[in-house]
Amino acid sequence: MKYPDTLRKAILAAIAGMLTVFPFEMAFGIDLGVVGKTYPIVERDASEELSERVRSVDWQKMLAKNSIESMKRYKPDTTKSLPRTREDRVRMVDMTYSLEFDITDGKGNVVYPKGYAFNPLDFMNYGRTIVVINGADLEQVEWFRASPYYKKPNVMILITDGNYYDLSEELGQSVYFAHEKIVSRLQLRFVPSVAAQKKRMMEVSEIDIDHRDKNQRKN
Repeated sequence: MKYPDTLRKAILAAIAGMLTVFPFEMAFGIDLGVVGKTYPIVERDASEELSERVRSVDWQKMLAKNSIESMKRYKPDTTKSLPRTREDRVRMVDMTYSLEFDITDGKGNVVYPKGYAFNPLDFMNYGRTIVVINGADLEQVEWFRASPYYKKPNVMILITDGNYYDLSEELGQSVYFAHEKIVSRLQLRFVPSVAAQKKRMMEVSEIDIDHRDKNQRKN
C-alpha cells in the first residue's frame, strides 16, 4: 500500500512534536516540499530519523549564544511539574493526532485538511522508552539508578524539576526536561512514569516507589 509523501512527513512532524525533547527550547520547521507523487512508506525506526534531524542542527552556533554557566542553570518555562505517585497504575494512551494545519499541493489544493486525524504509531515504530522523574527528588533519582532502565541506550530520561546538567553528569547519560506538550500528549499525571509503545498505543506506567521500598525492607 502506498501513502502520499506529505502524509509521511506529517506523521514525522506529529511524532517530533509529541515524543521528542531537547536540552534547549528549539523550534524547527518541517519542510512539506512539493506534493504530487506518492511513495511507499519505508519501515524505519522513528527515533533514527528524528536523531538525524537533531544532528543537522548547528550546535556550535547555538551554544555560542549561551554561556556555559547559563546553560548549566537552564530550565525552560515550558517544563511541567507533576506530583509524586502514591499508587502503581498502568494505562494505555491513544496517540491519535489531528493536523494543526492544511497540507496543500503545489497548486494550493488541500490534500490533507486541518483536523485530519491519524495515529502516527500506525505508520512508524517508536523504539524508545521514556522515563519521567522529578530530578530534584533524590529518592526518584535513586529509584531510576537502581531500575532496569538505567543506562539503557533506548531509554530517554525526562525531568519535571531539578538541574538537567548536574543530573546528566551524575547519571552519565543525557537528561532532558519534560515539556508540557509531551506531558499532555502522553497524559502524564504523576512521577515516576514510564512510557513505551505497545502496538498502536503508548503504555504509561506510574511507579509507586514508596510502596516498593516498603516491600523490599519487609523482605
